[in-house]
Amino acid sequence: MSRLWDKGAPLDRRVLEFTAGEDHALDDRLVACDVRASIAHAEMLAEAHLLSAEDLAALRAGLTEIGAAHARGEWQVTLEQEDGQTALEALLTARLGATGARIHLGRSRNDQVLAALRLYLRDAVQELAAGALAVATALEALAARQGAVVLPGYTHMQQAMPSSVDWWARGFAAEVRDDAAGLRQTLRRIDRNPLGSAAGYGTPGLPVSREATRERLGFAEVQEPVTAVQLSRGKAEAQVLFEITLLLQDLGRLAADLLLFYTQEFAYVALPETMTTGSSIMPQKRNPDVFELIRGRSASALACLVEALGVCARLPSGYHRDLQLLKAPLFRGIDYCAQVLAVLPAALDGLRFRPENIRLDPAIDAAARANELVVREGIPFREAYRRVAAQLTAGKKEA
Repeated sequence: MSRLWDKGAPLDRRVLEFTAGEDHALDDRLVACDVRASIAHAEMLAEAHLLSAEDLAALRAGLTEIGAAHARGEWQVTLEQEDGQTALEALLTARLGATGARIHLGRSRNDQVLAALRLYLRDAVQELAAGALAVATALEALAARQGAVVLPGYTHMQQAMPSSVDWWARGFAAEVRDDAAGLRQTLRRIDRNPLGSAAGYGTPGLPVSREATRERLGFAEVQEPVTAVQLSRGKAEAQVLFEITLLLQDLGRLAADLLLFYTQEFAYVALPETMTTGSSIMPQKRNPDVFELIRGRSASALACLVEALGVCARLPSGYHRDLQLLKAPLFRGIDYCAQVLAVLPAALDGLRFRPENIRLDPAIDAAARANELVVREGIPFREAYRRVAAQLTAGKKEA
């Protein structure tokens, strides 16, 4: 097939496979957003008298039908098409002839894909934030169910001070809610209209309105100047992956606690069989695989973040094909996070603490005893600390 940049010379198949890579497959998730942005672009062109009303109607209908067919699974972006932008234009041109070929006036694949990506990210971070809030709600429900159960609070993996299921669960819930807020803060970089910047230097000689496409697509602002658009590539992507990494690290720490609490030695918690798996060799085993994989996903997210940061680390200004490589780690990180958020609330809903198995160190109130001495006798805390320590040492010797 003919690519958007084709001028008649043949292309070595090896070059196509290397340069397109997996981009065509990754672009399948952007098709619906690309259709929205393309319709907005066509409507702007018509307003600027660069497109007739008849052509606009045909393009709007054609794009809508092509997007619906993709949603039904009737076509996918192919390697020969290179990317979603080429696929859409090729399908439009096959359907509408010269009218389909008019859609590319005043834009480049660079601002086209970035507009689709930002529309996708705008929805994705809101969905991830909502998923994080669902986890926080599940933790708060656990605190409401069993908050009175006493737990040891640990420092250095040693029992340190008294805690409770309420404090434990609500502490994690508070941090997960903060992670949801962090995800939403990434919209500051995402919610900017790149359309009209074209390949990075605008559209000389064309009266395009960047404000018109901004308004139609609901972006918060137009990204200015046009030269800033390509310089911004990778920043929103990395910020989203950073917030995903923080969220999955919090959930990994939650999982690490529960994996420890689930051991026979602790036996602080029980998990439903619907949320555990079995062993192929040991009939007695029920394995907390869900929480083990959640614990491991923080490493996966961090790898995605490092990869995205590395792509842009030493690029000069302007557009470079390297930027295509941002999609894979970005989409992987989003998918990893979405998978964790989909399963965790149900796992927490089935979790039960077992107070009958929880034993506190008799000395766990030592800090409270020292504070009490300070209040009762007015002595310095360090003196109270030494007194309590001496009493505990004497008690151990007597025992």
